[in-house]
Amino acid sequence: MIKSIILAAGEGTRMKSDIPKGLHKICGKHMIDCVIESAENAGISENILVVGHKKEEMIKATKKENVKHVVQPMGEGVPYGTGFAVMQAKNYIGEDDCIIILYGDTPLITKDTLEKLIYFHKNGEYTATVLTTEFDDPTGYGRIIKDKNDNIMAIVEEKDANKEQKNIKEINSGIYCFSGKQLIFALNNLDNNNTQNEYYITDAIEILNNKGFKIGCYKIDDDTEIFGVNSKVQLAQAELIMRQRINEKIMLSGVTLVDPNNTYIQSTVKIGRDTIVYPGAIIEGNTQIGEKCFIGHNCRIIDSEIGNNIEIQSSTIIESKVNDNTKIGPYAYLRPNSVIGKNVKIGDFVEIKNSIFGDFSKASHLAYIGDAEVGSNVNIGCGVVFVNYDGKNKYKTIVEDNAFVGSNSNLIAPVVVKRNGYVAAGSTITDEVPNGALSIARARQVNKEGWIKKKKK
Repeated sequence: MIKSIILAAGEGTRMKSDIPKGLHKICGKHMIDCVIESAENAGISENILVVGHKKEEMIKATKKENVKHVVQPMGEGVPYGTGFAVMQAKNYIGEDDCIIILYGDTPLITKDTLEKLIYFHKNGEYTATVLTTEFDDPTGYGRIIKDKNDNIMAIVEEKDANKEQKNIKEINSGIYCFSGKQLIFALNNLDNNNTQNEYYITDAIEILNNKGFKIGCYKIDDDTEIFGVNSKVQLAQAELIMRQRINEKIMLSGVTLVDPNNTYIQSTVKIGRDTIVYPGAIIEGNTQIGEKCFIGHNCRIIDSEIGNNIEIQSSTIIESKVNDNTKIGPYAYLRPNSVIGKNVKIGDFVEIKNSIFGDFSKASHLAYIGDAEVGSNVNIGCGVVFVNYDGKNKYKTIVEDNAFVGSNSNLIAPVVVKRNGYVAAGSTITDEVPNGALSIARARQVNKEGWIKKKKK
């Protein structure tokens, strides 16, 4: 079985945050979830997550069938180090397992790299394989010392490296692939006889090498995959890298991003070909956008379904559905559970909530439509308010097909405007508007001649 051990017990003090480090997000996803997802997609069937600092929050956030949790002791007198963290998962390591060591604060590792690392390890019949890369400036990293066959002889830390070794640019990423039986052997033989009194997983490589086991080296070209996040500055850098990956994948699928550096799309979003997305757009969650759409600047779309050939200008859409050939905005607000039909116009400063809005209907500007069913070919005038809340309960308004609601009208729910009903501008409707009827609900105008002159006296 292929398993991962993901180290995520650290306090992350440099993050300056009350949130556990692994639960900080990049592109809308917890860093730890990025790691788990890459492992799952690479065919790793079980992930052992080593938690410590704020363990309850970490466990709650990562509850999945294929994630097991082990707690690393913390506090004064407890030894630390990567080796000690891996030791906590020893009971989950089978002798025939293939074990990948990963980190909860290294969220940019990809499925493809993990797949290739596992294949390289198994195909080369290595006892352990170290994932490496090259840096122009490798300062601070352990250097990889190899023999003429490219097998690893040692990993020399910066403080222990001589001048010649410091010139080596190939470094240890900290990600490893071990054969289970030999990893157990190495863990049983780790010691903390060093200046930090810590157990290091790098010592496992030396232990196995001294026993004559074959240690492999799999080098990757993209050093961003091993980028570790230890501060809010590095969190932003990781976000940028992840966003570039997501946007590149989207553009290669046939979507036009006018300015990819200022477009924010989460990895779970799906967008159809020939759709154009303008700068400042934020598209999140399980949103699906169809083909030939126009997503204007500064739109925000969350967990919504957008059909084909739709134009959205500077608007917010949350947990809603918009059907084909519809125009939204600018500055419209679709709140959760709104379903907008085909060939609809929702104009500027129109807010819709928990409502169905039928085909060929329009609300061109300045309206609130809440808890309603609006039929087909309906006109909602400027300033119309669906009055759905009495301070305690919410009620439903139904406006049937071909109805017309004039400007500055109030529809006091529960109320029905029947098919072909016509509400005169400025009316407050409290009773049913019959089929084909004109309803006028406003006081007759009265002019008081000379009133201002009298008032001034």
